[in-house]
Amino acid sequence: MTSDIEIARAASMRPISEVAGKLGIPAEALLQYGPHKGKVSLAFIDGLKDRSDGKLILITAISPTPAGEGKTTTTVGLGDGLNRIGKTAAICIREPSLGPCFGMKGGAAGGGYAQVVPMEDINLHFTGDFHAIGVAHNLLSALIDNHIYWGNGQGLDNRRVTWRRVVDMNDRALRHITTSLGGVANGFPREDGFDIVVASEVMAIFCLSENVADLTERLSRIVVGYTRDKKPVTAGDLNAHGAMAVLLKDALAPNLVQTLENNPAFIHGGPFANIAHGCNSVIATKTALKLADYVVTEAGFGADLGAEKFFNIKCRKAGLKPDAAVIVATVRALKMHGGIDKADLSAENVDAVRKGAANLKRHIRNVKSFGVPAVVAINRFVSDTDAEVRVIKEATESLGEQAIVCTHWRDGAAGTEDLAHHIVELTKGTQSQFAPLYDDELALWEKIRTVATRIYGADDIQADKKVRNQIKDLQETGYGHLPVCMAKTQYSFSTDPNLKGAPSHHNVTIREVRLSAGADFLVVICGDIMTMPGLPRKPAANNIRLDEHGRVQGLF
Repeated sequence: MTSDIEIARAASMRPISEVAGKLGIPAEALLQYGPHKGKVSLAFIDGLKDRSDGKLILITAISPTPAGEGKTTTTVGLGDGLNRIGKTAAICIREPSLGPCFGMKGGAAGGGYAQVVPMEDINLHFTGDFHAIGVAHNLLSALIDNHIYWGNGQGLDNRRVTWRRVVDMNDRALRHITTSLGGVANGFPREDGFDIVVASEVMAIFCLSENVADLTERLSRIVVGYTRDKKPVTAGDLNAHGAMAVLLKDALAPNLVQTLENNPAFIHGGPFANIAHGCNSVIATKTALKLADYVVTEAGFGADLGAEKFFNIKCRKAGLKPDAAVIVATVRALKMHGGIDKADLSAENVDAVRKGAANLKRHIRNVKSFGVPAVVAINRFVSDTDAEVRVIKEATESLGEQAIVCTHWRDGAAGTEDLAHHIVELTKGTQSQFAPLYDDELALWEKIRTVATRIYGADDIQADKKVRNQIKDLQETGYGHLPVCMAKTQYSFSTDPNLKGAPSHHNVTIREVRLSAGADFLVVICGDIMTMPGLPRKPAANNIRLDEHGRVQGLF
């Protein structure tokens, strides 16, 4: 079997200026990073504001399993499929983090014959956006400790500094550290820690900002800690936001690359959906909507995480109104939700698919609760039987929706033609009645409870007194209008990653809350979720190398 990297390496790429031309982007508006990558200039984007928008299609999925679902692959495949049937379509996805690339998940450039290229560049350093975000974040970290060292004019309590450092790598040893050891010349020792770059508030701000002015203003609102009397101290108070914006100004321009079939793909921003909002940048999505008739975008992990945050955070804050949602499912993953081990997935098991379909059904109901029309894309594997596929179709049809078989991994755009035609019909007229799940005025505690009960199927939420008091204080100090960003395991509707299917009658335990004042949301950390992942027992990095010709091997 030909590997993803071999397929990508054999791709016949067109000059990026030619790909940009499909969307009407002139050569002078394209800032090229070599022949096959480019950034679309912010000046050109600013001139698009009076154009009408195309249709916005969200790709989401069932709860992920080690069997795979193929959400990014389906995003690419549908974009290619829409172009194949004569529509002007662009895709908008996130940039991969180096942590998963060298850890367990691998890259995020699609797979098979539904990929974005140049795959190796995209999965590694790409255009340097993540570097810029990490450096901007850590500049603020340095300025905080420097401010305290040189007299602490803002009265920042060294015990109440909440701003952590970041690195774009899975490294559990950095979760909890002590800084400034070694004597007076090195400052005041304090507890600190690292998150992964994709969990950074700077990443969230980057992906929600409309322009440089909005970016700068949001950066100024970041709360870095509190004084002894619990007054918040911001990045603006430290005069850090200007320099941070300077580091991010070039990165803010969205990246343009191409699919294997030479169709335009915006890849920009990269927050994880289990610990952040999980959506690509607003500026990339809005730019694509001005240039294409159809924009296919992806939200991370299952619909309970990425789609919920796409609807409740990104669409709310950016004024976006999605026209349809595609829920990706596989026979193999539903078997795992039905209780089958990964080693036994190749054997036909209709009963396991039927049992696991409870997970799919809940995701369908959740998406429909936002007023968005939904369709299920069955990402078909060679080992899937007709009887197993029929069970998925029957489960979907029982909720009044349609499931369409797709073979884009093997066939590229030809494998998504039926889905593309269905999307065109589904989005005609004004069928979408999109609305967020809760109003801004609802209390923070009730917003958390609403997501837990209506999306996760929980009976209730729970937290210790310290966390409850934090939420109460945030409510009373003017942050009650913010949406909530739930940081939770991606593997289950519950906070227990081992509970597959569609568990009910569980409680969601809130371990910690973090204010993201610049990003305009409250991060609610649930269960045992970590904002700094660790590497697995056998990290992918052990198999990645350069061959004798200097080519990358082992990247997937």
